[in-house]
Amino acid sequence: MKKLEQITPEQWDNVHEFNRTILEDFLTNSTELSPRTRKAYESNLKIWFVWVKDNLGNKTQLEIKPLEYKKFQNWMVNRGCSSADVNNKRAAISSLNGYIEIYYHDEYPMFRNFINKSIKRPPKAFVNPKEPLTKEEFNHLIEVLTEREEWQKVAYLMFTLDTGCRRAESRQLLKSVVDARPIKKMRKVTDEDGNEIEKEVLYYQTHSIRCKGAGSVGKVRKFIFGEDTMKALKKWMEHRGEDECEYMFVTRYGGEVRQVSETLFNTWATSTFSKIIGRRAYPHQLRSSRASQLAVEDGVDIKVVQKLLGHESVTTTEIYVVRDDSDELDELYVEDD
Repeated sequence: MKKLEQITPEQWDNVHEFNRTILEDFLTNSTELSPRTRKAYESNLKIWFVWVKDNLGNKTQLEIKPLEYKKFQNWMVNRGCSSADVNNKRAAISSLNGYIEIYYHDEYPMFRNFINKSIKRPPKAFVNPKEPLTKEEFNHLIEVLTEREEWQKVAYLMFTLDTGCRRAESRQLLKSVVDARPIKKMRKVTDEDGNEIEKEVLYYQTHSIRCKGAGSVGKVRKFIFGEDTMKALKKWMEHRGEDECEYMFVTRYGGEVRQVSETLFNTWATSTFSKIIGRRAYPHQLRSSRASQLAVEDGVDIKVVQKLLGHESVTTTEIYVVRDDSDELDELYVEDD
């Protein structure tokens, strides 16, 4: 799928002053938006307003008609933009319209959101099936990377699977986490003979990490992880050596060590992980893998998985759990004796 090019300062300077001003006003006062969403809205709205300049005589947002927006949506589809990209721009434009309707009603009482239900969304493109990694696949991945001594990738995989966090959360991990003291607790568990015994459980806790959520702060959580993950993190730090960057996962550019970008995790998955396991791998797959392994392979209560992933609802957690229901479906076709 094709992505539209970012708008240059020169292009933006030629946009109608009202549109430039209302965009700035909208972004400044939409404090409920996360920094990531605010950045996406700014980019998408700038593309929209430059298109308006080039195709609609530089009209203001107040003058746009539904058919004119529909032409913009069709223009994106015809240029090969994905349905997700089209819908993201639609959401940004509609949100700006809602902002004007609510907060500028006295100045523009006749303005209405020109994106209505009659303007259908583009059909969804093909979505790859969600196939989480099995324990065997994940262990094979770690074994191969260990043999190659690719310690940063091992540490990333171990930490991300163990915590079930997103790529934006993994990249925030500080290298100082290797100095965290272990937390020891006694838990009642069932042994192989079915007897209930007490066992010492050892785990570690991260510093506060900003997670997905509205506003500039979003949700703030501390993730827990086990001893094997801590060993992987320490192994990476031992190999990495001394540098000034405070983050755990880094990249080197022009001799400088920097915090890794989210897109580099994608590159690792595509260029390395996929080739090792023999099928498509991607960062968010680790989150679904953790949920599925716990709920399906280990039989952990879904509410425990919900807490690990930080979901407000068990229903959301269930989306991440991929179950094999083939045995149950087979029951439909069992012939009577």
